[in-house]
Amino acid sequence: MSLRHAEDMELQELARQAVLQEYRLPYGEADGLPIEKPDYETPSELLDLVKLAVRVTGMDFGVINIITADKQHQIAAVGVDAGVCSREDSMCSRVFTSGSITAVADASLDPRFSDNPFVNGGIADVRSYASMPLVTEEGYALGSLCVFSPRVLGLDADQREGLEILARQVVEIIELQFRTRQLVEALEVVRRSNEDLAGFAARVSHDLRNPLTAILGYTELSEQDSDVEASGPAARYFSIIRGSASRMLTTVEEVLEFSRIGGAITRRPVRLTTMMHAVLQDVLPLTSSCDAVVTLQDAELRVDEAQVTALLQNLVSNAVSYSTPGCPPHIEVMAAVGDTQVLRVIDHGKGIAPEDRRRVLEPLVRLHRDGDPAGSGIGLATCARIAAAHEGSITLTETPGGGTTVTIDLGPA
Repeated sequence: MSLRHAEDMELQELARQAVLQEYRLPYGEADGLPIEKPDYETPSELLDLVKLAVRVTGMDFGVINIITADKQHQIAAVGVDAGVCSREDSMCSRVFTSGSITAVADASLDPRFSDNPFVNGGIADVRSYASMPLVTEEGYALGSLCVFSPRVLGLDADQREGLEILARQVVEIIELQFRTRQLVEALEVVRRSNEDLAGFAARVSHDLRNPLTAILGYTELSEQDSDVEASGPAARYFSIIRGSASRMLTTVEEVLEFSRIGGAITRRPVRLTTMMHAVLQDVLPLTSSCDAVVTLQDAELRVDEAQVTALLQNLVSNAVSYSTPGCPPHIEVMAAVGDTQVLRVIDHGKGIAPEDRRRVLEPLVRLHRDGDPAGSGIGLATCARIAAAHEGSITLTETPGGGTTVTIDLGPA
């Protein structure tokens, strides 16, 4: 073996061991430190596949072996107790990187195994032996699905094919367990990120709120000062400052609310009328000023009451604020419960162009149309986040005759 080939083999083995660590399969070392109890639980499905392998091949015993740098770990076994042996003593370690099935009727006559302690009586008296490498999609050999017997037996073509198929199933289960763990860990990272975001937003909003409140206070005092002429330029400048500071303070509050909302939810039965009663109380000055009419079709929902109430308040406020000039707003709120829980808020106002309906659900997006009221672009994004927290979604469509219909899927009842 050339020096270059030996170096390549060593690099391949190091990469393979890194994959074993990533999959959290049993391994002998990590950063030079021995691992006595790897973080791995054998799924019951693997044991079932070993049982099936024994039955398909007619052998007496079966195991799933994971080959590490220096050991063979049996993570599932039928007919024998799962154990650990040195890689040097392992039969599978001699063929698990071959990429194909190995099947011998009498291992004592095969030069690859005749001196092995599992064959010559040092540990056992294996005669018939068959194994199929467990190879990942990336081509890394993790170990093997192995069957064996003290009897001399041969495998026909169907039995060999059966063992190959079962080995692929073993790899799929190992891959599935690995991907599931990755997903769980990713979700935990997202959860922590959301918590960090909420904490960051709270600190920033606190730091911004105090100076903005001070600006508003001093501006109002200045406007009331007798030295400031009501019709003079100073009064106009103070009015502009007060308006800008008020809008900024509102945006800060809405960003803070956006960071807090849409995380963990607590579902409980609540009637739509209960939530809408709270909403209409909060938006009463807005609806009264334009003679808005709100009609309601009641239903009982299993949702997070506080979050869905906030969602309804945002949508009803939007429906009033973006109504058609000169026409009293007419808003319909209805709920339907089937396989999923669906809310609809229907208005007959200005509507939203089809090309804008998706992007207005993103944070800080505003349309800037003539005659539209000032806003931060947080409201609909908050609604989308609440729907997502309920395992649902939000869609915007056109109301027949003009306006916007907001449909909110709030997940299963």
